[in-house]
Amino acid sequence: MIQTIANAFTVPEIRRKIAFTAAMLALYRLGAYIPSPGIDVNTVKDNRIELRGSNILGFLNLFSGGSLSRLSLFALGIMPYITASIILQIAHGGAAVAGEAAEGGESASRRSRSTTRYLTVGLAFAQGLGYVFLFRSFQNQAAPALSARSPSPRSS
Repeated sequence: MIQTIANAFTVPEIRRKIAFTAAMLALYRLGAYIPSPGIDVNTVKDNRIELRGSNILGFLNLFSGGSLSRLSLFALGIMPYITASIILQIAHGGAAVAGEAAEGGESASRRSRSTTRYLTVGLAFAQGLGYVFLFRSFQNQAAPALSARSPSPRSS
């Protein structure tokens, strides 16, 4: 087993593919820690408790690898692609897509992948906008609470 793994690194094509995969994973993890521009990080920290647990936000945070709780650049994760794939399978009928791909060959498969990618971009835009409005509402709810907690100036 160890010898097989060691031999894999001697083949240049496999070594290049492993290096590319490692670089993409490192880039994704870096993007998962960089906060999105225009986000008040302190408000996010105050509302982080809502992103844990068994509610829908906790579920979405789980799928994003915890980057939703930090509102990072890559907070959407792979969810738009998964959603696009599911929508296309439902729209075309799961078995019908498999049969069409077998009948149409490579061109039908390429067209299906292309449609999935375009739908992914649209869904990512829509989901990103939804997250912006969701977390803006958190920020608006937290603003009165934060001002109520701040000490009032003493009158002499």
